[in-house]
Amino acid sequence: MKALFLIAATTSALIALPVQAEIYRQVDADGNVTFTDEPDDSAERVNVKPATTITMPKPETVKEQLEEEEDGIGDQDAYESVSFTSPADEEAFHSGSGNVEFRVTSDPALRQGHKFEITLDGQPVGQTSSGSVTVNNVFRGTHNAGVNVINPEGKRIYTGDKITFTVHRPSVLN
Repeated sequence: MKALFLIAATTSALIALPVQAEIYRQVDADGNVTFTDEPDDSAERVNVKPATTITMPKPETVKEQLEEEEDGIGDQDAYESVSFTSPADEEAFHSGSGNVEFRVTSDPALRQGHKFEITLDGQPVGQTSSGSVTVNNVFRGTHNAGVNVINPEGKRIYTGDKITFTVHRPSVLN
């Protein structure tokens, strides 16, 4: 019985060891280079570094961590609304330089350390704690703007309403 156990343990240990084959580089008469594990007399051994492996966490662990982060933030419920006061939704206005001043407000007021993040056509264009961001040289045409509240760690914790506005700028053609 001890012999059977010893054989099983030895086999398990050998299976658990990493397999490392030797790799050789060969050059044939025409100068072609090949790599093989079956060398000839002219082959030279190549030292290959071990592959990097990463152990991924279990899905249950990731889910628990995400839930803890969501519970830990606690800021999502801090705001009832975040909205633009200027420009108004569907507003069209002239701006020769293309400068647009965005003004936003929140209910209740912005918390200490939080900032408003303004997005223009889906791209962040500025952050402010004062509620006002000016974006220069906005192309003429219709644009979408959005506002988010960012916590001190830089995470979006609240997304406000989006607006659409149109900028009229002079053109060489008109």
